[in-house]
Amino acid sequence: MGIGFEVDVKEKQSTEINIPAKVVLYDDDWHTFDEVINQLMKALGCDYATAERLTMEVHTKGKSTVFEGDLEEALKVANILEEIDLSVEVYI
Repeated sequence: MGIGFEVDVKEKQSTEINIPAKVVLYDDDWHTFDEVINQLMKALGCDYATAERLTMEVHTKGKSTVFEGDLEEALKVANILEEIDLSVEVYI
């Protein structure tokens, strides 16, 4: 004779907090323009012209806010930029 029991399985709910954040990319002396442009395109999913404009802004001003949005997405962008050792900071 088996013992019967009931298991109540509840779906895990995803809670999105949507914390606003931004990613700032800093200039350095060891990455080429092409390296930065390509990594920005990869991180942001943007076109060449946008990545080139951001790269020039970083070069001339020493830094640029390259992403503004949700914290979770900002962290993803920062991690991709850091893959080639670009210097970034995430601000909330």
